Amino acid sequence: MVVVSRKRVTGLALVLAAITAPVAQAQDSTVSGGPSFSHIVGPPSVRINPRLLYRRCSSWYVVQNRPSGQVLFPEKHCWWVRG
Repeated sequence: MVVVSRKRVTGLALVLAAITAPVAQAQDSTVSGGPSFSHIVGPPSVRINPRLLYRRCSSWYVVQNRPSGQVLFPEKHCWWVRG
């Protein structure tokens, strides 16, 4: 038999109530005319003019010691250059 404290049961009930409340609200909004998308914001984007900047990269191989033995591992470093 599993003994669970009242604090854990109360905490679990609060978490479940917090999760189910937005779901019920979303279902109500779809019934009453559809969801509102005004609060959804996309990730910020970085715009770079390709005529002014371009990316220059340098790559090389490095020997790394692994438990299975030495491994040849590629490494790469890139930076922006004005064009």
